[in-house]
Amino acid sequence: MQTPAIVVGTDGTETGTAAVRWAAREAERRRLPLRVVHVLDWDWATSRYDFGGDRFEWARQSAKTVAKDAAMRASAIAPGVEIEFQVPIGHPVTRLLELSKNAELLVLGDRGRGGFGGVLIGSLSRRLAKHAHCPVVVVRGRCDVAGPVAVGVDDSEAADAVLEAGFAAAADRGTSLVVVRSYPFARALPLGRIPPDVVETPEQEAAEREQLAAQLAPWRAKHPDVPVETLLSRDSAAAVLVDVSHGVQLVVVGSHGHGVISGTVLGCTGLHLLRHADCPVLVVRRG
Repeated sequence: MQTPAIVVGTDGTETGTAAVRWAAREAERRRLPLRVVHVLDWDWATSRYDFGGDRFEWARQSAKTVAKDAAMRASAIAPGVEIEFQVPIGHPVTRLLELSKNAELLVLGDRGRGGFGGVLIGSLSRRLAKHAHCPVVVVRGRCDVAGPVAVGVDDSEAADAVLEAGFAAAADRGTSLVVVRSYPFARALPLGRIPPDVVETPEQEAAEREQLAAQLAPWRAKHPDVPVETLLSRDSAAAVLVDVSHGVQLVVVGSHGHGVISGTVLGCTGLHLLRHADCPVLVVRRG
């Protein structure tokens, strides 16, 4: 069994290189080894007559060069981190899922080519976020900036895992935490032409604030040095989190749930966030 490490998938593109830079700094922060991976997406069915031939050897050497160069870049950024590179062969999602079993974190760019072409955005990225055996970071937008950490929470069972990751990320970075909670209007009887879903009550907002305060209390006690700002909104979770992402260095969300993030990170809202956030996004799975 391999030592737990941060695993970063790269393909040699600009976004893949950004993921490696981010992962190297994160490994340095966490004092963890870094495993740089470039998956050789070899089609055994169509290439079976060339197995062991020049074509396969060229592809393998090219993949090795990509991984080795990325590892060297990571070493220059975090010279004190133990770094290795790997070139597994197979489907990128399958291989990355396997590697996630012994990983503390899986880091990916938001798009790619070759072995990662079409993998990191769309149905395959949702599959990685849903099935990885560890948290997943999709690196995009502003990757090397300071600022608070933002976390999106709801009242699901996954909320504590998300808050734990958010507070830990803020503490590790010596920064503040912005806690975002989105909630719908209370349903009420129609009043004239006002639809029942847009009737606002002061009692509902007060109840939401009280619930959020109670939800945060144990985490504030555990991390007293982390300044916390709360943001309640009736806008969609995706819209609020994307807007907040322009002023923070990391957005932390859950991979499933109900309420504010309601199954959204693996659905339309979450995909919107992974495509439009202006900073890296950390997707946390409940243990």
